[in-house]
Amino acid sequence: MSDPTLGRPGADPNRPGPLDRDTALAVLAQAETLANGGDYATALGVYFRCVGNPDAEIHVAGLLGLAECFYRLDDGDQALDTWRQAVAAPETPLAWMAWKRLAAELVRRGDLKGALGAYQQADSRAPAAERAEIASRIGWLQKEQGNQRAASSAFRRSRTGVAPIPYATYAILAVTVGIGISAMLDPNAEALWFDLFGLRKDLVAQGELYRLVSVTLVHGGIVHLLSNMYALYLVGPIVEGLYGSARFLLFYVLTAAAGSVASYVVTPNDAVGASGAIFGLFGLLFVVQRIHHPLMDRQARSITTQIGALIVINLVIGFGLVGAGVGIDNWAHIGGLLAGAWLGLAIPPRVPTLATSFTRPGAAPVGASPRSVLLQLAAVTALVAVIAVGVVLGTSIRTGPQEVGPLAGVQGPIVLRGP
Repeated sequence: MSDPTLGRPGADPNRPGPLDRDTALAVLAQAETLANGGDYATALGVYFRCVGNPDAEIHVAGLLGLAECFYRLDDGDQALDTWRQAVAAPETPLAWMAWKRLAAELVRRGDLKGALGAYQQADSRAPAAERAEIASRIGWLQKEQGNQRAASSAFRRSRTGVAPIPYATYAILAVTVGIGISAMLDPNAEALWFDLFGLRKDLVAQGELYRLVSVTLVHGGIVHLLSNMYALYLVGPIVEGLYGSARFLLFYVLTAAAGSVASYVVTPNDAVGASGAIFGLFGLLFVVQRIHHPLMDRQARSITTQIGALIVINLVIGFGLVGAGVGIDNWAHIGGLLAGAWLGLAIPPRVPTLATSFTRPGAAPVGASPRSVLLQLAAVTALVAVIAVGVVLGTSIRTGPQEVGPLAGVQGPIVLRGP
């Protein structure tokens, strides 16, 4: 998917004269896309158009982008000078990031005293979610310089910091893995869990709609369980960090239901597995990264940049296995994927993004207006309506004449294999 700002006439980085705010934001998005694609040399020129902008936040964002590109192109001296320009600029919401980048470069150069001061500057400005990591680096630098008491204090802050813990993700993992282990230890338990929670489509047709979601708790063996839970372990905390635990749970339920309904409509066989919901999280992250441009740490960015490839690879493998006679419910994957993409398009994350990071002091946060909230509610309502229509359609198929479908010849439950 291409960046939607790239086609805007106002996003031309070669347009002479100062850039207005909207154009500058579009140019920053264009530069970020180039840099994420590894084209750092071209991104340099695009970022440079934002340097010197009258809006200090745009100016600092341009400097941060320039410095990162210089660093990636192995021009460490130019990167260091650019980071120093960024911390010397007027105070902005991105100042903490400039100080953190400068500190890391000073560590690489062996200037531990300078790095400690820069990390302390970053710590005083950083969002709450970033302070635990910064505190751990301060602790290491204090220890290296023989300041044991200060180091212990910093390490204690890093362990008890306010970085959000993905409680909802961990709870889902614990319950699902617990059910999976009990099923592996006792064949009777495996049958019991399937009877209770599996996507038995005859029972869904009789009104047991909870199975559209409870199917995520039941898996078809150790490989199936581990592959799905590993994927959830990777992407669940990112989505929960972007949106919070309540919205994460809502998204997990909705994408699971959407995937199950797609399976319910198209394929006659019963099913197990959480991959419909996991593909939903994949689809959500894929769209969020490209539309809303959330500011994430390096590890999260590394994972999200691979989401598109993972989606394609797993769908190709899934359809290939179906062709070989293996019971893979790709329609559940597609249903969850589309639902997640829809939610990612309609609902911006709560963390700072490329747009919200540049909101002037006193301005209303992007996405918080009554109109925006209503649009988000409308998007969720529309998805629920589509799921409801799918239930009605699937039920009419189940209670009608002989069922047909692309997996009609597969015996037993379909394993919803995740990535």
